[in-house]
Amino acid sequence: MKGVLLHGGLGTRLRPLTHTGPKQLIRVAGKPVSQWVLEDMRDAGVRDIAVILGTLSPLRVVEYYGDGGWLGVRITYIYQGYPYGLAHAVYLARSFVRDEPFIVCLGDNIIASGLKEYVKAFEESDADAMILLARVPDPRRFGVAVFDEKGRLVGLVEKPKKPPSNYALVGVYMFRDGTVFEEIEKLRPSWRGELEITDALQALIRRGLKISYAVVKGWWKDTGTPSDILDANRLLLDERVKEQRIEGRVEEGARVEGRVVVEEDAVVEKGAVVRGPAYICRGARIGEGAYIGPYTSIGVGAVLRRVEIENSVVMDGARLEDAGRIVDSLIGSEAVVTTARGLLPHGHRLVIGERGRVMLHL
Repeated sequence: MKGVLLHGGLGTRLRPLTHTGPKQLIRVAGKPVSQWVLEDMRDAGVRDIAVILGTLSPLRVVEYYGDGGWLGVRITYIYQGYPYGLAHAVYLARSFVRDEPFIVCLGDNIIASGLKEYVKAFEESDADAMILLARVPDPRRFGVAVFDEKGRLVGLVEKPKKPPSNYALVGVYMFRDGTVFEEIEKLRPSWRGELEITDALQALIRRGLKISYAVVKGWWKDTGTPSDILDANRLLLDERVKEQRIEGRVEEGARVEGRVVVEEDAVVEKGAVVRGPAYICRGARIGEGAYIGPYTSIGVGAVLRRVEIENSVVMDGARLEDAGRIVDSLIGSEAVVTTARGLLPHGHRLVIGERGRVMLHL
């Protein structure tokens, strides 16, 4: 089975964090979101993968993943350009897939249980296609499944105002062959101006093909907003960081407690405390007086001194010094958070990007 990873989109709900790079490269629990997806595909036996690139810094994706060899996969890059919809992105992989079975995954969606059991179930079935669903409290934000009275899948509708069920598509689609490409060719843009994958699947159902489904076990996370990123970080730290792993340096007088990963070249200095579950990426420096609390991920090369932080994600190259106590926060790459003590006039000094959000404890 081949794989298609969709790595496009504009990431508007995550601005300003996505002004300089794709949302799928934001690290949660030590890895970019899309790396978690690629590794789940690999672990399910999918080794030949096309990555569909968007307009937002596509070279950063290529630079990070290369040919995929370091992950145990072979990556082919396909440039989509402007995001004309999921079906359009899938169609671009036609020459890569040819007529072989393939799986399509969104690069910003993570499933707790991984993909292995679902890929196996599809390969052993007689279904022409298979989708994964999750029960959600508000399905209006998603593609939604329609069932008949016997529980059979009979349709799909994209972001309905009146959802026919509470079962949302989670962004994983499997196809037996290239028939879906024939249906995508016939599509017209939806009211959103996009070619919808739900319309392509609906066309397969009308054609009389067998579309099966599975409801995912455990949690599923669409990492489209800052709160989603924090949730995914917390869930992944709980689900996949099972034990302490120290590859960097922990100085005498530092404390590292519980399920904590300290990657190579990272340093936890004397007087610092790290309490897991937590993840410290390579090259990070946790300085004297720093407290890294549970459910916190520190990015590559980040520096923290004399600051307390919990339930947060600090992205690559950020610097936090003399910054008091920070909770439930997402700190962007190369961002600086420090004290204004001693500066006049007194007051908060802020540089806030487009759609940024700051909550001050006064």
